[in-house]
Order: sequence, then C-alpha cells, then structure tokens
Amino acid sequence: MPPLPKRKYAKTRQRLRRQHHAVRRPKLVVCAECNETHQAHRICWACGMYRGRTVIELED
Repeated sequence: MPPLPKRKYAKTRQRLRRQHHAVRRPKLVVCAECNETHQAHRICWACGMYRGRTVIELED
C-alpha cells in the first residue's frame, strides 16, 4: 500500500504551489522592417528579419 498524507492540504497551500503554472500570453512586438507583429526575440515570419539582418529567405 502506498503512503498517504496524514492531513488534508489547505486550498491556499495548493494555490501557492500552483500559481506559476498559469499560461501566459506571448509578448508581441512590431517588426521594424515590415511593421507586422511577431513574438519578441523571434524571427519575423512576414519578412524573415531578426535584429536588422535577414535570417531566412522567404519566397514572395
């Protein structure tokens, strides 16, 4: 038989433990080259630029 807890966990204790499990929205920024929104610190999928240089070549 597996070990069982001796007492019930309080709701506050559970919530404090799980408070960092929330899903957050991605941070969106505007691309300086094409003015499309993309995730921060990621390649812009509209133009293929990252920090002022072309990272991937996209077909038109």
